[in-house]
Amino acid sequence: MACLRLSAAAQADIFNLLLWTTDRFGHAARIRYEALLFATLADIAADPLRPGSIPRPELGDYVRSYHLRYGKQRARASGAIVARPRHLVLYRIRETGTIDVGRVLHEVMELERHVRFDFPDQ
Repeated sequence: MACLRLSAAAQADIFNLLLWTTDRFGHAARIRYEALLFATLADIAADPLRPGSIPRPELGDYVRSYHLRYGKQRARASGAIVARPRHLVLYRIRETGTIDVGRVLHEVMELERHVRFDFPDQ
């Protein structure tokens, strides 16, 4: 399993996403979405080139995206059911094998406006 590093922007994205989920849908929904998010991050760490991940050369070298909907099966096994996840993880695979998670963004956002400079330098 690869080492995952979250940028400050990704950490803020996760914090704000979970805060918004709590405010909008309640604590139980937040717990479910958090479980889905961390199951998805674990999937990426286990296999960053897994089916469903998409190369995103327009965002930078070695950048990929992976939608949370692909983590649903694994999260569901732990009882965390999220009907329609709406976020994706943007990450870069380093030559060392480390995975830098740059952002966790809503699927309708213009990615180019939020990603290019959020990844730590190699």
